[in-house]
Amino acid sequence: MAMKPKEIVEIIPSKDIFVGDQKAPVTLTEFGDYESEACAKVNEVVDKLLKEFDGKMRFNFRHFPLTKIHQQSQKAAEASLGAAQEGEVKFWAMHNMLFAHRRRLGAISLREYAKEVGVVNKKFLDDLVNSTYGWQVRSDLLEGLDKGVRDVPAFFINGELFTGKPTYDNLSKGIQEALKKKKKPAVAKEVKEKA
Repeated sequence: MAMKPKEIVEIIPSKDIFVGDQKAPVTLTEFGDYESEACAKVNEVVDKLLKEFDGKMRFNFRHFPLTKIHQQSQKAAEASLGAAQEGEVKFWAMHNMLFAHRRRLGAISLREYAKEVGVVNKKFLDDLVNSTYGWQVRSDLLEGLDKGVRDVPAFFINGELFTGKPTYDNLSKGIQEALKKKKKPAVAKEVKEKA
């Protein structure tokens, strides 16, 4: 009897999941951990920034679980990716749910949160147990390390490491600077055309 070839499932990685206008001139990227108190606080800052820079900024969350101090952060990150496989809306709903419940991130709780945000995958818990999304989380972590991330939250604005304290005012200034940089080349081009 011939064996059926194993189905290859395309997994949507977190680097492809954004909130905000896809064509926005500024991309804010955060490397974070769902058990981190600092990341939970800054999540509210990011929400405010998304409202302030509506149409000018998009946001991408990348996983950087500090598993030595946060034992449940890896599985929480995997759970958010499990939700993401059913669409960006479910990823962001799960993302916010995980921060809201950062002290209760056991597998059973993760399954409950997934149900609450509308995930219908019957194998959600199996996927967590089998680390179906483990490699994607690891890939984010390695990319973060490669870019110089050592602690969370770590922010990048249009690919450049943001070095200030991630407060609303500081990040807002960083985004405004990035927007100015985006406008300058267009102005220089216009001057050349008139000359």
